[in-house]
Amino acid sequence: MAYVPRLKQEYKGKVISSLTKEFGYKNVMQVPKLKKIVISKGVGAAVADKKLIDYAIDELSRISGQKAVATLSKKDVSSFKLRRGMPIGVRVTLRGERMYEFLDRFVTTALPRVRDFTGIKATGFDGRGNYNLGIKEQIIFPEIDIDKINKITGMDITFVTSAETDKEAQSLLSELGLPFQKN
Repeated sequence: MAYVPRLKQEYKGKVISSLTKEFGYKNVMQVPKLKKIVISKGVGAAVADKKLIDYAIDELSRISGQKAVATLSKKDVSSFKLRRGMPIGVRVTLRGERMYEFLDRFVTTALPRVRDFTGIKATGFDGRGNYNLGIKEQIIFPEIDIDKINKITGMDITFVTSAETDKEAQSLLSELGLPFQKN
């Protein structure tokens, strides 16, 4: 029997039925689901030092469990000494099993390690059912060895859902375990 992540089983078992009750879906296919998680990190200092991109790729690959890729600049900006095609960031897109595994590790081990954590803000929705979250320190992830990092940097995490509205997306993400702040 193949391995199925815990959150994927929970989605199929409990989340679908609770969202169907809450929003009154007539069909199981109407229930919103998590499509992908995109983790990205801007490395502006990489214009001067190319090795920073390699460090960022290594860190994101460890955190996500999947190989990260460098993002390239689209324009020339002379005031930043930036040329078109230079690597200035790193990103990784998670889907399927790895997506659920990352979300499980993020909710159960990484978020509780944030200092003075009271929950994540519910203001990161974009109006189309997607949620953006910024993290200030990459050291909250247990995969990162604090002695081996050269600089504490942040990252952005985007949760892309199939929800039509922000309310549906927030219900989905909170059912999957994201701890939103109470108003």
